[in-house]
Amino acid sequence: MEKALVVIVGAGPSGLATAACLSQLSVPYVIIEREDCTASLWRKHTYDRLQLHLAKEFCEMPHMAYPELNGMVTKYAARFLIVATGENSAGNVPRIPGLEDFSGHVIHSSSFSSANSYVGQMVLVVGCGNSGMEIAYDLSSHGANTSIVIRSPLHVMTKELIHLGMKLASWRLPVKFVDIILVVLAYLWFGNLSKYGIVRPNMGPLFLKAKTGRSAVIDVGTVELIKKGDIKVFGPISCIKGNVVEFDDGKESYFDAIVFATGYKSTANKWLKNGEDMMNKEGMPKKDFPDQWKGSNRLYCVGFARRGLSGIARDAKNVANDIKAFLDSMAPL
Repeated sequence: MEKALVVIVGAGPSGLATAACLSQLSVPYVIIEREDCTASLWRKHTYDRLQLHLAKEFCEMPHMAYPELNGMVTKYAARFLIVATGENSAGNVPRIPGLEDFSGHVIHSSSFSSANSYVGQMVLVVGCGNSGMEIAYDLSSHGANTSIVIRSPLHVMTKELIHLGMKLASWRLPVKFVDIILVVLAYLWFGNLSKYGIVRPNMGPLFLKAKTGRSAVIDVGTVELIKKGDIKVFGPISCIKGNVVEFDDGKESYFDAIVFATGYKSTANKWLKNGEDMMNKEGMPKKDFPDQWKGSNRLYCVGFARRGLSGIARDAKNVANDIKAFLDSMAPL
């Protein structure tokens, strides 16, 4: 069995950010990763037209250092364990009555790469986050007869509006005030979207993100296709019968394929042993932000704050500083 001072499980943004912070403090570590590369979610499970929506300054990782992989070791004994597999380590597909009997093609958005193979098909995209809206746009633009399920209220913004909002928030303006500005500007840009099945939440976009982790949708042209009728909007799914999907409002439609852009989930609950004081049954921290990163017995987690890359950066620095402080306290005078 190999010995290590700190073991980081996961070589995605959370693990790499934590490793960078530890390196700056001269704390040795080992990263364990199930895939054959770093940042596998970005390298292997993204669609062709994926692009970064936010400005670079809001997506920077601490110190920009990437650790080298030197092979695989199956067992480690460590004084510190950092759970860095994050909140997005596995695709989430909801349980829908009849889905197992759907005779068409069913995939999660993590396996969707391009719309080229769906030309002329009836395709339903389930999920209206950024991935769902972009995939629907891609499908429609490539000649698929596209529909999308929009189940919950959502904010639709432009990239410029989100950038403006984050800039204003960084100047310490009240979030409520910034949200009012964003909502008004979005209404002036997009108009009233409720008649197209897109209802705005009661909470503003920045407050909603901070409270629930749900991000506003950055429009890439999908809204215009919805307005034109090129993309149809449906409500929640009731059940599936063969190739026919029935919806809660009684509508039904035939589909050749279903793409689930229904997000991701944590898998820490499946492999982490004796971590019940820090993680719940869903593999998420029991403590609320900003205290969720630290457990007991030198157990930590990074990437579970539901605050994107900025949350990862904050967690990584907190964990690295806490480990360094502990080691300094144990050092002989």
